[in-house]
Amino acid sequence: MKSFKSKVDWWLVVLLVLVFGYPIYDGIVSKTYGLSIVFSGILIVIFYLARTLEYRIEGELLSVWGSKIEIKSIKKIYRTNIILSAPALSLDRIGIVYNKYDELFISPKNRKEFIEELKKINDRIEVVE
Repeated sequence: MKSFKSKVDWWLVVLLVLVFGYPIYDGIVSKTYGLSIVFSGILIVIFYLARTLEYRIEGELLSVWGSKIEIKSIKKIYRTNIILSAPALSLDRIGIVYNKYDELFISPKNRKEFIEELKKINDRIEVVE
């Protein structure tokens, strides 16, 4: 099994801290501690999920947050910065086309090594830079 962590954009961290930090601060200042507790909890969950986000190659399967994709079914990998919801903490992403119409967007920190590992299992993967 080989694991690859997600790349993290610094601006995303700042954005999350600002968006959730203000209600936390406001709740403390206005003594509405429930607001602070709820937003603190949400922020902790987000950072926990971000910390544990990884892409695993387990035998001939690619595992992303419990979803498993057969590496032999991957047809193409390409670079993208699409903003669609994805298990990725960066907009510097790769799109993985698999099966007939399925697609997944991820952002492995070490993209080159990640793609090389996939190509060791399925050398027919088309890589578009």
